[in-house]
Amino acid sequence: MPEISDDPDSADRVTANANALKNAWAATLDDMEALATEYADEGWETITIPAGHTAPEPPESGVEGRFGLVYVIPGDRAEDVATAIDAGEFPRYDVYRNEAGGQVFLVTVLTDPDTETAVFVAGGFERRTSRSLLSAVQDAGVMYTHLQKLDGTPVGSFEHDDPEKFFPATDFTAGE
Repeated sequence: MPEISDDPDSADRVTANANALKNAWAATLDDMEALATEYADEGWETITIPAGHTAPEPPESGVEGRFGLVYVIPGDRAEDVATAIDAGEFPRYDVYRNEAGGQVFLVTVLTDPDTETAVFVAGGFERRTSRSLLSAVQDAGVMYTHLQKLDGTPVGSFEHDDPEKFFPATDFTAGE
């Protein structure tokens, strides 16, 4: 049963935090759209995806030891993404990251210069839930992005050789 607080300011703090998180998510989506517009203006095909859910997945809780950030993408976007992945390699990526109220918000940009296609995925997760993933990433020296549908059907996975784009060095040293 949830605890009821005697603190009269408790509801105000919860509301303020909810508003801050809502604003941070809206800013993340705005950033994704602005980045996609920049690419589109340069002639790239762009696909933007606001993830329905994002979660850090350490090897011990994932699908047969996979790890990384798992994004649940809407079914109506999955076909577009799968088609783009089939046509390209997506060897380049970048990550735009921000934090608010213990939540990490990011836009991952996956690019294939050969087909001039860019996939933009926006997501967010609670920073505290990433500790086990951070350990796996530090040990492996790589990071993964996994896109899947709500029912768990994989859409695509990407390996990234610079985990600090996802987790700054301060995240790695915070657990020590």
